[in-house]
Amino acid sequence: MNNDLNERLDKLRQIIQEPDFLEGRGLSNEVNIRMFCYDAADEMAVQHFTSQIVTDQNLKCNVVEYNLYKIFLEICSDLDILDSIPEMEQEEGSEFTLEQIHSAIGENEFISKMQEYGERKPGDIVLLTGIGDVFPFMRVHKMLEAVQPHYTDVPILVMYPGKFDGSYVRLFNKLTPNQYYRAFNVL
Repeated sequence: MNNDLNERLDKLRQIIQEPDFLEGRGLSNEVNIRMFCYDAADEMAVQHFTSQIVTDQNLKCNVVEYNLYKIFLEICSDLDILDSIPEMEQEEGSEFTLEQIHSAIGENEFISKMQEYGERKPGDIVLLTGIGDVFPFMRVHKMLEAVQPHYTDVPILVMYPGKFDGSYVRLFNKLTPNQYYRAFNVL
């Protein structure tokens, strides 16, 4: 892990514990959604960091992680389609398979699964991870639009392997940018 990323993650650990972050102060009455952008090559280091903060009992907040890829796999398992996806892709092709998955699994299924994990309370932070892994089955801009009405009382922190310029998210800093303007870069 490079020193710049180390420093940014250390700073992030400090920021998420601050009352201004937890209460969304300084956001001009916007929803409290923050993006932590990083190079996809640093994914393993970021995963290690997130596993540490989720279990850190010394933080002044409670970090509740929702790994979107794991949620996707759980939904597929619940629908009993997980084992048939590779065969469908081989027989029908990737585009057809993706269309079928999108028709069966949308943002509402993700939100329902997230809500099964329990209620949030003041001092909690919703941490969205697995953004790169769940692509192309779920896109972060669509997920954030859907999730924001359900999580107005706690901050949402997105660990994003790409770029966010305040108007557009660009996964892996390579794919076509998608418009999303309701979030803020945390650093």
